[in-house]
Amino acid sequence: MIRTLVVDDDFRVSHIHSEYVSRVQGFKVVGEAATVADALEAVRTLHPDLLLLDIFLPDGSGLDVLRRLTGDEGGSRPDAFMITADRDIESVRTAMKLGAVGYLVKPFGSPDLCGRLTAYRELQHRVHALGPAAETEQADVDALFSATRPPAVPRVPAKGHSAPTLTLVHQALLSARGPVSAAEAAELTGVSRATAQRYLSYLVKEGMVRLELRYGTTGRPEHRYRIVT
Repeated sequence: MIRTLVVDDDFRVSHIHSEYVSRVQGFKVVGEAATVADALEAVRTLHPDLLLLDIFLPDGSGLDVLRRLTGDEGGSRPDAFMITADRDIESVRTAMKLGAVGYLVKPFGSPDLCGRLTAYRELQHRVHALGPAAETEQADVDALFSATRPPAVPRVPAKGHSAPTLTLVHQALLSARGPVSAAEAAELTGVSRATAQRYLSYLVKEGMVRLELRYGTTGRPEHRYRIVT
């Protein structure tokens, strides 16, 4: 489990983000903090693997949290996703320099955060699979550096496909805890099964979704769809 600490001065937003995280397989919220001081103390006592970190805090900035943790010689620093309404380019640049692994601008929905957390989880799996002594090829390095950015659906899909519906189906698969059928995708998105099937087939053709066959005891195999990571 990826132990996650949510840092936001608005307790309502903090609870919402914690709920979003709890929906993603492989993640566990270990605490919430509302100030720089509380965040630093929580890191020391709860030992999270990942911070969801707002910039605007009552006693400073989320960037101050990163600075303090980077300068802390005791223990390893958790990774951090900046989850903030701050759109200032200097804040983005500073977060990058301080080693933030992602930057998500408020407001956003559960699928947006889920997509990034899922990509981060896959990154951890890839690093673990390679092992600490592995020598990487350029393709491995490229995959690791791009792993925290979920693939974007085509802005202009093929004729007969709607971009908003395509995004909806894609985000539904990102949020799913495993491969889904066309019927399940339809239920998740509110579109008809035939529409879900058509968009899933398009995503397979684009290389963004993988088709898996589940064989039962009788009849034809069931088609199930999984996000390509």
